Amino acid sequence: MKIQDLYNDYNIPNQTEGHKHCHPGWVHTPCPFCTGNPGLHLGFNKTKNYFKCWRCGFHHIDKVLIALLHVSQREAKELIRQYGGQSFSEASTIKPQGKGFKFPSNCKQMEKQHWAYLENRNFDPDKLEQIWGLTGTGPVSFLDKKDYKHRIIIPIRWGGDIVSFQGRDITNRAKLRYKACPLDRESIPHQTILYGLQERWGNIGICVEGVTDVWRLGFAAFCTFGISFTPPQIRSIVKYFKQVVILFDDDPQAQVQADKLKAELKFRGVKTRKEIIKGDPASLSQNDADKLVKEITQ
Repeated sequence: MKIQDLYNDYNIPNQTEGHKHCHPGWVHTPCPFCTGNPGLHLGFNKTKNYFKCWRCGFHHIDKVLIALLHVSQREAKELIRQYGGQSFSEASTIKPQGKGFKFPSNCKQMEKQHWAYLENRNFDPDKLEQIWGLTGTGPVSFLDKKDYKHRIIIPIRWGGDIVSFQGRDITNRAKLRYKACPLDRESIPHQTILYGLQERWGNIGICVEGVTDVWRLGFAAFCTFGISFTPPQIRSIVKYFKQVVILFDDDPQAQVQADKLKAELKFRGVKTRKEIIKGDPASLSQNDADKLVKEITQ
């Protein structure tokens, strides 16, 4: 779909580069569904023709155009056809052509710069390395021409197998703090699964946003890789947990998403409640995190 032509014709601000929220291959615009500062979080994937907001999740093309342009459903569908796209009801699911899972080049045991980053965030690097299998990259690291230099590489496991990874920048200078495995390199798309140690989960699960929150809270925690969530993730939560405590950041948009997740889980029979702390779980001291987990799981 010629989304930039549509945006330009209707004076919708958009960017493809030069902003911290811009991703290669995406066209970004402020999200009409987010509360608070919308930023440029709503992206349109130019290859696979779908919308995703990095704060509030996936949205159907029809609904996005209705919200952005203040048009009717019929007018939205006409615009989609006019600009060479497909409406949600017409579009088929696009499956990526898998190349086979692979880590970035030059992944190796973490070195002092990776340890220093983790220690500065009050983590125990040795413990994280042993439990979560972290590795690191140096000044040169690529996968399919994507740059993964100076990152901690975080394996993502599902069903006992490594199916994907995330790379966390340790310089605090990269535009993207987290860089995911390319979609066509994932054995299972990470946004359809949960991060955590499945074999250590009990009846009560603590749902958090990101991997560092899981590291801080330990084996009872799992994350959805951000505040957005997908139907497959909902199904997995229902499958593995009888009770869930949602512990998202205290950001207003995060709390909106937490309420949505709570409603989805309660509708499916999972006893669910929401807890709010100042900041995010990863910023807690380890003692405070341990006390919080004990209180939640008792």
